[in-house]
Amino acid sequence: MRIRKIFLRSLSLRCPVCGKGKLYSGWFRTNDRCSNCNAKYAREPGFFIGSIYINYGLTTLIVAILFPIALFGYGVPNNTLLYWALGFVLLFPVLFFHTARSLWLGFDQFVDPRQDQDEE
Repeated sequence: MRIRKIFLRSLSLRCPVCGKGKLYSGWFRTNDRCSNCNAKYAREPGFFIGSIYINYGLTTLIVAILFPIALFGYGVPNNTLLYWALGFVLLFPVLFFHTARSLWLGFDQFVDPRQDQDEE
């Protein structure tokens, strides 16, 4: 399966296998299986821990790029930037939670595609 197709499915928070089933039934509740193709989302206990790396990595990257640009390029005072950065690193990971999990699931589907879902 093409990476672009999986990436678009991940961004739309849909099943990486069929692209139709929803990943979430609540704010912090991931469905166990796809309602359309019956694909099991978490293959093993602790499966979604990898999504923390995506979430943390993107948060860090954004701050590492924007902080020096705002500080040196636009002359924003250091204390103001620190407060904005603190707010960002506290809020962004919570808001990006769904997408990070979905991207992790899509990455897993790309690296190790699921074949027959009715076996499990």
